[in-house]
Amino acid sequence: MKITGFIWLEKIIQKLIWKHSVTVEEVRELFLNSPRYHFVEKGDRKDENVYSAQGQTDEGRYLICYFIHKADKQALVLKQALVLSARDMTSSEKKRYGRK
Repeated sequence: MKITGFIWLEKIIQKLIWKHSVTVEEVRELFLNSPRYHFVEKGDRKDENVYSAQGQTDEGRYLICYFIHKADKQALVLKQALVLSARDMTSSEKKRYGRK
């Protein structure tokens, strides 16, 4: 999976900052630094499933981001992530991430 763009909702950006102390820039870094993707659950709409991306920021912070993968059917190239949440990985998630 290759993400080439993001869809940001203002209420999600505020939640990332307020609740998880994660910035938009850190989420972008996570996706640029070759994260590991995992299917989380089937979405409410066709072709809008929820995935997670696990990885590190440029500063080495371990994050997990949940997003809806949205492919632009007309461009066939643009693969966007509608970010739902992002937070620090738990210690067990870090261990699992380190083993792969």
